[in-house]
Amino acid sequence: MNAAPADQIRLLDVQALDVRLSQLAHKRGALPEHAEIESLTKDLAQLRDLLVAATTEESDTAREQTKAEQDVDQVRQRAVRDQQRLDSGAVTSPKDLENLQREIVSLAKRQGDLEDVVLEVMERRESAQERVAELTERVSAVQAKSDDAAARRDAALQEFDGQVAAVTKEREVIAASVPADLLKLYEKLRVQQGGVGAARLYQRHCEGCRLELNITEVNEVRAAAPDTVLRCENCRRILVRTAESGL
Repeated sequence: MNAAPADQIRLLDVQALDVRLSQLAHKRGALPEHAEIESLTKDLAQLRDLLVAATTEESDTAREQTKAEQDVDQVRQRAVRDQQRLDSGAVTSPKDLENLQREIVSLAKRQGDLEDVVLEVMERRESAQERVAELTERVSAVQAKSDDAAARRDAALQEFDGQVAAVTKEREVIAASVPADLLKLYEKLRVQQGGVGAARLYQRHCEGCRLELNITEVNEVRAAAPDTVLRCENCRRILVRTAESGL
């Protein structure tokens, strides 16, 4: 394949821009905010699970407290009715009076036991409420950190996207001036060779594979016509001659 030396030099310009695009893509994907957001997202998920559990516990203890208070109220009302019967004098049988008094005493004890249950449930509910408040605050704090990281990430991505657009436009302009067959070979080799399809020959070294040409290869390069498209014998990339090739 033949191509004017100037076209081959422009191919190096295309290669340099492709390297720049690769670097930008790497930096874009390696933003520290990506890892920060991922970590914060995991923390948020765990905290929200804990918050759901705490909220469920608070709701359960609220229902438990309501039920316990209703039990106390029922016992209290029954004790009031029994006391009213006792005070009214309607019960005259000694045995019935004894039974009624015994029941009032039993109800008083039952009421005390149930009130203890209410207090115990109230303490558990208060603890659950404190836990809900704590977790809610922690979720808000971590969410704020995540939002801040996302804003910083988006700003950085916008900046990278602007740079990529500018470099891509410049590449399009330069690539359009490179002969189609040369550019096609370059693109093929770039895919095969890890993003580098053309390399400068500098001081008898291929800058693609970093290996020095042996004397036979140097003589072959010297003998080649200026418009001959050379390939490195080691890495097979397009080898572009410049004034600094050391020939």
